[in-house]
Amino acid sequence: MTHTPVALTIAGSDSGGGAGIQADLKAFSALGVYGTSVITALTAQNTREVRAIHDVPPAFIADQLNTVLDDIQVDAIKIGMLSRPETIEIIAAILRQRGLTNIVLDPVMVAKSGDKLLADESVDALRRELLPLATLITPNLPEASVLLYIQEAADTAAMQAQAAQLLALGPQSVLIKGGHLADSASDESADLLLNGSEALWLPAKRIATRNTHGTGCTLSSAIAAGLAKGLNVRAAVEEAKAYVTGAIAAADRLQVGAGHGPTHHFHAWW
Repeated sequence: MTHTPVALTIAGSDSGGGAGIQADLKAFSALGVYGTSVITALTAQNTREVRAIHDVPPAFIADQLNTVLDDIQVDAIKIGMLSRPETIEIIAAILRQRGLTNIVLDPVMVAKSGDKLLADESVDALRRELLPLATLITPNLPEASVLLYIQEAADTAAMQAQAAQLLALGPQSVLIKGGHLADSASDESADLLLNGSEALWLPAKRIATRNTHGTGCTLSSAIAAGLAKGLNVRAAVEEAKAYVTGAIAAADRLQVGAGHGPTHHFHAWW
């Protein structure tokens, strides 16, 4: 028997199904990867709001993570919503202890509805504990500015400078997402993939839809799926970008909720 590629998501649960653990598992499945999960928080959430957040105790998060890793060969890990410093520290300790690789860190801070998902005191822990363990981090421009304690990038030159500053914090590669770029007058938005030797701009057409809930979660989990299948970082990012672009383009085929609806994870099958 050949090995089944396995990805693990460590993230919060979105009861509305569009982001978080639910989006990650959908993306894994759509891309041919078996998904496992560690839930860090429960959210009472729909397409319009995050009504409540219930953090899972760090000890039980550790139990979930160790139990999965004791039995299942995990080929890649996506890390999403981690709202508390204690959670970040215990996850980082286990990842270091087990020498795990292919780690994609999506520094989730704010929901599409605008609700805050990361406590201020958690930013330092994220920088200190997890960025140096990451194969790739995938911040958007607001998240990059929070991680660096500087003003949000307003043009591509600032975007590239911030990617370099993030790279200096320890991750092997940075994918900084340009969808929020204020000076974009075109119908394209570009992401930047940066590692120690290469800067690669990845343009994509802007798609006119309000149904973009969970795009960041979906992109990072799609990248993890590619790494789980043995792709290198660049190939995994390119495959994931194409998949997410298709999911956004097909999002209006879904009629879910009255707010920012989900992307269409199974656009190629439904």
